[in-house]
Amino acid sequence: MSDGRTPGTSPEHDPGPPRDRAARGWRARYDGARTRYRLFRDGLRHRPGVDRCWRWGIGVFGGLVVIVGLVLVPYPGPGWLIVFTGLAVLSSEFETAQRVLQYARRHYDRWNAWQRRQHVVVRLLLLAATGAVVLVTLWLLDVLGLVGDWLGWDAPWLDSPLEPFA
Repeated sequence: MSDGRTPGTSPEHDPGPPRDRAARGWRARYDGARTRYRLFRDGLRHRPGVDRCWRWGIGVFGGLVVIVGLVLVPYPGPGWLIVFTGLAVLSSEFETAQRVLQYARRHYDRWNAWQRRQHVVVRLLLLAATGAVVLVTLWLLDVLGLVGDWLGWDAPWLDSPLEPFA
């Protein structure tokens, strides 16, 4: 055959170009997991007491993840990623959380786009403001005093002004 097919194959049964097996496997696993979760949730919905406990558990867990993420936002690291993960957990059960997640993503993307358009001086001022927030919270939590004690610095201004931490 002059068209490159092996003998005994017809054009009707030509599979076409080979697909990426890794991508096909990932998609199949994702769809399978999503289907299993939907079946699991459908089973829980038929038992109102268990369903209510499940929703409460998701609400408490997702809320805690969001709160931890919000605390970590000013610090270097994945603060916003943790917030969005908590919202995604909540949105698996609550439509309001799904709307909040979409709203937060949209405004986060707008904020990042605005920052990229700014002059380097504005960016540096934003970085300095973030650094000031981090230093003030570390000072209030007496982390600076603890590090000063480790290094042998006797500087009373490093100690937290808050009584429980001092």
